[in-house]
Amino acid sequence: MKNSRRGFIKQTTMAGAGLLVAKAGFSAQSYRRIIGANDRVRVGVVGFSDRHRSSHMPCFMNHYKELNFDIVAVSDIWKKRREEGAAQWKEKMGHDIVACRNNEELYSKKLADAVFISTADFQHALHAIEAVKAGCDVYCEKPFAETMEDNRAALKAIKATDRIVQIGSQRRSGANYHAADEFIKSGKFGPITMVELTWNVNQPGRWRRPALLKELKEEDTDWKRFLMNRPFEAFDPRKYLEYRLFWPYSSGLPGQWMSHQIDTVHWFSGIPHPRSVVANGGIYMWKDGRKNWDTITAVMDYGPINDPSTGFQVTFGSRMHNGDEKPSEIYFSNGGELNLITNTVSPKGGLTKRFAEDMGMQPNLLPELSLSNTEAVVASANTGGDKLTSNHVRNWMECIRSRKQPNAPVEAGYNHSIATIMTNAAVHTGGKATFDEKTQEVMVNGKPFKY
Repeated sequence: MKNSRRGFIKQTTMAGAGLLVAKAGFSAQSYRRIIGANDRVRVGVVGFSDRHRSSHMPCFMNHYKELNFDIVAVSDIWKKRREEGAAQWKEKMGHDIVACRNNEELYSKKLADAVFISTADFQHALHAIEAVKAGCDVYCEKPFAETMEDNRAALKAIKATDRIVQIGSQRRSGANYHAADEFIKSGKFGPITMVELTWNVNQPGRWRRPALLKELKEEDTDWKRFLMNRPFEAFDPRKYLEYRLFWPYSSGLPGQWMSHQIDTVHWFSGIPHPRSVVANGGIYMWKDGRKNWDTITAVMDYGPINDPSTGFQVTFGSRMHNGDEKPSEIYFSNGGELNLITNTVSPKGGLTKRFAEDMGMQPNLLPELSLSNTEAVVASANTGGDKLTSNHVRNWMECIRSRKQPNAPVEAGYNHSIATIMTNAAVHTGGKATFDEKTQEVMVNGKPFKY
């Protein structure tokens, strides 16, 4: 009777799952090729970072029971974080978590079907390569890559597999951003003529870890493994824990913040990367030994490569010494603006009757509209599981089951990385950065940019 009951439940459950799949457009044959709805998906954590602890963890907890996921292992090369990660996830999941000294150990034990990657900025692309080669689906934090060499290698490795890779560009899972994308693509907005992106804070401690520095000892971690393909240098706890302040471990403001905002430009416009970038700025306030700027203004030209007569300009401005961390994204057309601070479309700045008639033209004014289903953007890295990120993590989990492409596939990461690398090239050389479509290289003064 037990066997009969178990078989009946299994058949009923699978029939129900098959019905849902059929509604989603899957055939019975294609459904058999995906992870079964009742098979638990085992997830590993690559890097028990602040980002993972404060955002991935609560977002995963929102959905794991319904979607039948589990956390099974934590890989971190620092003993302290490895043990903290295993302990905290054990408390959440109610079972032991395998603590791995490095990713080689994680993958050799074949513990995970999927992984969260939230390591140092320059490691993301390299860790994504390791994961997909081990057969794992990936949720990979941004910036995706900090050099074109790493960017190209990761794109190639991922595209050679059938793995589901979600880039941590969570705006792509926001209803307000989807509404903005639909409005612009409908043609009602008119051609984009300008985009202004800003992200300002006043936080001397942003990306600093002064208390934690005292706890990091070289013998408790693997410095050589941390450096990966970066040039060797002596152990430096600041570069390990405060990597966002130091090139070539991070580009700082472009990689951390611009990567989010420039991704919406690529998404809405359908243009994958800038034609050129220039930048200016410096370390004006926080003279604490950092190498990455605390203030930047980057100016980007977008449009068809073969038609310089059409296009639009994008500016990205960021400062770390004055601001309230309310990221601004405003799209302009001749008819008005689309404002992703207020989630509205308005005729503000549009061509009025007075000025149109002076030139024998018709006025051009957008209507007053609210973007439907608006959701506030939570700017901080320590978001505590904000709705955008929760939606984004869920989308990844659902796509692991359906094998559909997620909201932010690898191409989104590849393209935002081109933009941030071009900006970084302009920062470090003082020149105008361009992009060679044939070689997929960022160029300055006719030569590929190399750090």
